[in-house]
Amino acid sequence: MPGQNMSGQEEMVWTNTMTEEAAAEPASPGFWRALRRGFARRCPRCGEAPAFDGYLKVRDHCDHCGEALGSYRADDAPPYFTIFLVGHIVVPLMLWVEKDWMPDLWVHVLLWIPLSLILTFLFLPRIKGAVLGAMVHLGIH
Repeated sequence: MPGQNMSGQEEMVWTNTMTEEAAAEPASPGFWRALRRGFARRCPRCGEAPAFDGYLKVRDHCDHCGEALGSYRADDAPPYFTIFLVGHIVVPLMLWVEKDWMPDLWVHVLLWIPLSLILTFLFLPRIKGAVLGAMVHLGIH
């Protein structure tokens, strides 16, 4: 809003008012907050409602803030990141066990295949949520 200062020149006066449209839209969370919320399988924008219907199915929209979660396509990145993470956990452990104890092959099979599967099933939905959080923050549809 323009106003005049003592010298008669116009100056800008800033007010703390919001339009109804801006007030209705929730503020975008920071990058790390959106990542943490997604990793917790919550809506990356508000953190209040679940982001998933089931194990990996992303909800069409957030029940709390209305974010259109179904429009974000996090298809290929989560499995790649999951394989990368699980591999970096399992392979050093496998090499350490082999170097120190040299167990038979059947011991390796009984240890590493179940551990790899368990870690994959634990991390995959959380990593998908984190990727969804990054996409929501960056606005990548």
